[in-house]
Amino acid sequence: MSGDSARPDYGETWVYESIIGALPGIRLPTWAAMAIQLLIFEVAIIALSWYYEVWSAAIAGTVVVFVATIGSAEMLRISTLIRRIDVPPTYRALLFASNVEVVLSVLAYIALLTHLFVFDPQVSSMPLLGRLFGPEPPVLVVYLTLLILWDVSYRIGTGWWASVTGLWRSARYRFDPETARVFMRADLEIWGFGVLQLVLVPFVLDQPVLLAALVGHVIAVTAVTAVSVGLLRYRSRTTAVSRS
Repeated sequence: MSGDSARPDYGETWVYESIIGALPGIRLPTWAAMAIQLLIFEVAIIALSWYYEVWSAAIAGTVVVFVATIGSAEMLRISTLIRRIDVPPTYRALLFASNVEVVLSVLAYIALLTHLFVFDPQVSSMPLLGRLFGPEPPVLVVYLTLLILWDVSYRIGTGWWASVTGLWRSARYRFDPETARVFMRADLEIWGFGVLQLVLVPFVLDQPVLLAALVGHVIAVTAVTAVSVGLLRYRSRTTAVSRS
């Protein structure tokens, strides 16, 4: 997040932005906040992997942290794009102030934990957690794992909500071509983050449920984004023609 004083008001931010903005006496540029996030998690992963000798989980953890960090950057980029233009108040409220992204993230996180700790051990002779951490996972490793999984779940939930509200916006309102281009760029940023999540596929190839959920999520975001961008292009052109 930028280090200037022109920060969005609380109630018009995602939860992640509110937390960063509420830290007393701390005003960091976006690149510094992302670097600190990546550094803290990565140091913790390497330190715990070395101490408990669970290097099999280090690569997977690093990739997940990378995805979460890119997700943080994308959230800030998307919010910056949208806030610099005149947007419908209802759309702004839905996107930033509804906190629906938190609900979606919690639902996704609970589903993931249910799969890892209940479903997978029941159907697999070698559950994913056991393969990564051994039969007796160290407490600190599990704690860090759950924290990282929540981090990436929240970014995914936010991306999904941003894509859904983007489709609603494109179907509900008409914009001039210049404004439509900004929205299209924001939609494509959301789609790009969705596609980035495919780097997690190699780690769930033997987990059909997780694989289907991940690929299905990316396909859904792609479809929603395509419809949203298509509507923006079509309706902005007709608006421009009607005004000429």
